[in-house]
Order: sequence, then structure tokens, then C-alpha cells
Amino acid sequence: MLSLLLAIIYLAFISLGLPDSLLGSAWPVMYKELNVPISYAGIVSMIIAGGTIISSLLSDRLTKKFGAGIVTVISVLMTAVALFGFSLSKFFFVICLWAIPYGLGAGAVDAALNNYVALHYSSRHMSWLHCFWGIGASVSPYLMGFALTKKFGWESGYRFVGIIQIIITAILFLSLPLWKNRKQESKENQNKKAIRLVAAVKIKGVKLILVTFFAYCAFETSAGLWASSFLVQGRGINPETAATFASLFYLGITLGRFLNGFIADKIHDRNLIRIGLGVIILGVVFILLPFDILTLSGLVIAGLGCAPIYPSIIHSTPENFGKENSQAIIGLQMAGAYVGTTFMPPLFGLIASKISIGLYPVYLSLLLILMIAASERFNRKVPLKEAT
Repeated sequence: MLSLLLAIIYLAFISLGLPDSLLGSAWPVMYKELNVPISYAGIVSMIIAGGTIISSLLSDRLTKKFGAGIVTVISVLMTAVALFGFSLSKFFFVICLWAIPYGLGAGAVDAALNNYVALHYSSRHMSWLHCFWGIGASVSPYLMGFALTKKFGWESGYRFVGIIQIIITAILFLSLPLWKNRKQESKENQNKKAIRLVAAVKIKGVKLILVTFFAYCAFETSAGLWASSFLVQGRGINPETAATFASLFYLGITLGRFLNGFIADKIHDRNLIRIGLGVIILGVVFILLPFDILTLSGLVIAGLGCAPIYPSIIHSTPENFGKENSQAIIGLQMAGAYVGTTFMPPLFGLIASKISIGLYPVYLSLLLILMIAASERFNRKVPLKEAT
């Protein structure tokens, strides 16, 4: 039963990744048909991110009231409905309206699933599950590309992914009896009061882990978004090579999480985070050096270094802050992550346009320094012997 449930959760993580890269792959066609400026993708992205932040912050209350299984089913259903809504939209303001349930569904399922796995499964499964998120995020652009190549239109691309989400929703619904002690946990959860967010923030070490998570997610998205532009404009590398190595940054993350799963149970989460940070340092140093081969290699190395950090921070949350607080704090972490991914990449875009895109490795270095400082200070403030 447990192995079957784990397979269901793996499937849910694929579902979690499916919508994430769909807008970017469809927008070059969408904005022309919707007759809006290309920059309006940022508006849609911000609305989705806003919904995700809100539902992440509410995840503790929702999960304690309904249980992780039901929250997951409803959340995936919301994203499926939103995807179908996108496929039927002919006007930009309608897209913006559908972006609200799109974001709300994504944040709730993200926090609920991450907490459930952190509580019930080992560190290796957390790494592999986030690897499966990468699979979902990689499949959807392919489906959108297929729809556009075959002249089906971007609407069909959203519809294809929406159909997959509906199928996954049905499977998740049928799997509800498999969730570990679901009825008992739901009853216990209803008797527990959801911890107030203000109280959660005041728990020892929470602010530092939020800064660490914010800096990590800001680093990952900024590095991936601006890699190709930096290579072309900052280093004079041809666009084809730049695009290939920019994509290898994400491949490095996905491959790294797959490999990390084989060692995660043997090495503590904190040590995995330190190893990841050490590898990122090497990658950023390579990017800083004025040699094309080292710069290109540095992106791949940085991606490999990123691999263990996100899943290790999430998996260690119950140990660091107590099982009774983990859902609320993971919700805060998800919210902090989306703040980082929403605002920090555009900030570098402003820096690049006003000063120079050559500051890309410097910007990454500053985020890395913030990440290391917050992480190490957290380790000193909350020693393992005090972690509950």
C-alpha cells in the first residue's frame, strides 16, 4: 500500500511541474493573438505567483482541516480547470482571471505534498520527487511545441496538459484511501489549531531558513532565466551554444536530484546543503572567469550544486522545527520561494538594461553569499541536538 501511495505522490509531483513552464513556451504566440505587448507575460506570471503565495500561506489551515490527500486532489483539479480556461480564452483579461485559480492550486499542492513527504518518507524520496517535478516541467513545453508545430494552436497545448491534469486528478481521487492513516490524521488535524503565521515566524531559526530559501530560489531562477542572454551579449557566444548550455543548467538540477537520491539517506540534510553550496561556489567562480569553456561548464556545475538544496531544506523542516509546526513553516518557505522567483529575476533584468548584463555572475555571487550566510547562521543558531 505504501509503495503504491508513493507512486501516486510521484505522479502528483509530475502534475506539479506540468503547468510551470507552459506560459513561457506558449507566450511568443499567445501575445500576438491576444494583441498585447510581449511584456504582459509578466502580469500573468505575477498573478499566478500571487495566488501561489496566498495558498502557500493558507496551506497549514487547509491541510489540518481536510488532510493532505484531499488538498492535493482539489489543488490539481483547480490547475486543470484553469488550464482549460486558458485554452478557451480569447481576451487577455480573461487569461488574468484564470491565472488566479492557476496560482492558488499550485501553491496549496506544493506545500501540502512537500510536508507530507517530509513527514512520512526518507530524504532520498524527497530528492527523487523533485526530480519528477523536473520531468513534468520538461514535458509541457514539448506538448506545447507539438501543438504549435502541428498548427493546432496554443489553445490545444493548454488543452493537452489540462487533459493530463484531469487524468491525474482522477487517479489522485481514487487513491485517497491509500493515504497513510488518512481518516485518523484528518480527525487529529481537526483537533489541532493551525499555528498563526506570526507565531511561526517567531520560532527559533525560521527567519534565517526563510532567507536561505528565498536566496536559493532567487539564485536558481535568475541563473536559468538570464544565462543565455549573458552568454550571448556578455561573452559573445553564439545563440545556439548559449541556449544549449542554458538548458543544461536545468538538466544539471534534474540529474543532480536523481543522483542525490542514492546518497541522501546516508548524508544528513544539512551536509547535503553544504555540499551543494560548495559545488555552486565552484560553478560561480567558473562563470566569473573570462574563459568561454569555464563559463559554460560553470553553468552545468552550478546546476548540479543547486540539486540537493531545495529538497533538503524541505525534508529537514520537521526535524528542525517539529512535526506540529512543519506544515505552517513549509507554507512560509513556499511563499518565500515564490517571492524570490517572482521579483529577483526581473530585478536583474533592470540592472542589465540600466548598467550591464556583464554583472550576471556578480548578481549570482551576491545571492550565493546571502544564501551561505543565512544557512550557516541557522546551523549555529539551531544545532542538531536542539532540533526537534
